[in-house]
Amino acid sequence: MSAPALNRLELTARLVERAPLRLTPAGIPVLDCVLEHQSEQVEAGSRRQVNAQIRSMAVGPLAEQLERMEMGCEARFAGFLATPARRGGVVKTPRLVFHLQAFQTTVTP
Repeated sequence: MSAPALNRLELTARLVERAPLRLTPAGIPVLDCVLEHQSEQVEAGSRRQVNAQIRSMAVGPLAEQLERMEMGCEARFAGFLATPARRGGVVKTPRLVFHLQAFQTTVTP
């Protein structure tokens, strides 16, 4: 018996871009956005400054919550990675998109 495949990402990031909320033909809200992450990580024993932007999207009630989030606000985001596909499963672009499933704003002192 094999272990289930794992696709889970958690990231502390700031909301830096947000497209207008749109609705699918079924009336489900979708929000495309860009998150920006900055941190210091240790790689091969050396400290490294990490700056990254990641295309992201939220669907349903989470999209509506994200639409109300203040730009520049930092939060802890959780979800999975996927490549956008056209109808029929054909990959539209090889770029990954962070599909958000939850977020919680961080409280800074």
